[in-house]
Amino acid sequence: QVQLVESGGGLVQAGASLRLSCAASGRTLGNNGIGWFRQAPGKEREFVAAISPSGGSAIYSDHMKGRLTISRDNAKNTVYLQMNSLKPEDTAKYYCAATIRPWLPREGSSYDYWGQGTQVTVSS
Repeated sequence: QVQLVESGGGLVQAGASLRLSCAASGRTLGNNGIGWFRQAPGKEREFVAAISPSGGSAIYSDHMKGRLTISRDNAKNTVYLQMNSLKPEDTAKYYCAATIRPWLPREGSSYDYWGQGTQVTVSS
């Protein structure tokens, strides 16, 4: 079992940047792909980005591509999501999740462990 805790969210103005962190406890994340998802009130959860266990490959959502960088530090058991040029429509609760699958899924149903989320609010 692995526990995931997100941090780094907050209230920012449009155009600002935030770096979210996903810290794991319970066991190492070094064997898991890690994904970030977000969910705004009244909307479905959507995929944001994911990174392979080694950090050697990453995938991004089309709607945020170019404004995101996902990275990981396996020695710290932590995955990061750098978000730049934030827009009001990026307002949502952001979740990290770990998968045991040997590929990087975009669908949330393929992730096995989830954190509680961190709120990101972008004002115009």
